[in-house]
Amino acid sequence: MRVNTVKRDLRQGKASVGTWLSLGSIVASRFLARAGFAWLTVDIEHTLVSWETACHMFAAIADAGCVPLARVPANRHDHIKRALDNGAWGIVVPMVNSREEAEAAVRAALYPPRGTRSVGGNVHALNFGASPQEYYARADEEILIILQCEHIQAVRDADRIFSVPGIDAIFVGPNDLAASMRTDDGKPPAPEAFEDTLQNVLQACKRHQVAAGLHCMSVEEASLRLAQGWQFVALASELRLMMDGVRHALSALRMDTGGSWARY
Repeated sequence: MRVNTVKRDLRQGKASVGTWLSLGSIVASRFLARAGFAWLTVDIEHTLVSWETACHMFAAIADAGCVPLARVPANRHDHIKRALDNGAWGIVVPMVNSREEAEAAVRAALYPPRGTRSVGGNVHALNFGASPQEYYARADEEILIILQCEHIQAVRDADRIFSVPGIDAIFVGPNDLAASMRTDDGKPPAPEAFEDTLQNVLQACKRHQVAAGLHCMSVEEASLRLAQGWQFVALASELRLMMDGVRHALSALRMDTGGSWARY
């Protein structure tokens, strides 16, 4: 059975960089899986990606030697089970705001006696290059469990959440976290306050020996965060990388880059 190298690297304190897949393109997944990223996360929460498409994307990524992950639509047993049964090597669980929610997510990803994941499916073993018997025996040791810290409440309760056994990484969704910190009149948090919040997350992860993760929108930001000690770093998305490339190319040609999609 193949080894989840991302899980091993994070446990050893190494950094791991990947990107987000939001367009539901199997062909793009094949190319990006060979581009040098350690992992690719198929976003099933905020996109049009269906379960069938996700299954094909997981397979394309795994077959290329990259690690396929799934951001599930919500912290529900059926979503987590379905992502793993259809070949994801790990899950990213959104909006985990309490210890009880963290424990539920971990249980859903693990087989008894450690968890409550039911036995079934077929392509999960195929993506690991294993027989079903091998997969059921070793899956708990290879599945990557990543919980998202996306609300200020999760930061306030970080010690209780991050200390749940079985968590491999905590991944900050900066947009939602910043939105949860708005004032009553809708003003965003000051940059200094938001940075202090991120550093509180980073230090809590270090206290509980789980990898700290963050979504970064540029190479410069990703480099800074890696230097600070963030381990699980997402660099933009396939859409953002594509649009950045287009914008830079048109700018080099001194053409107008003010299209409505330029911000993505």
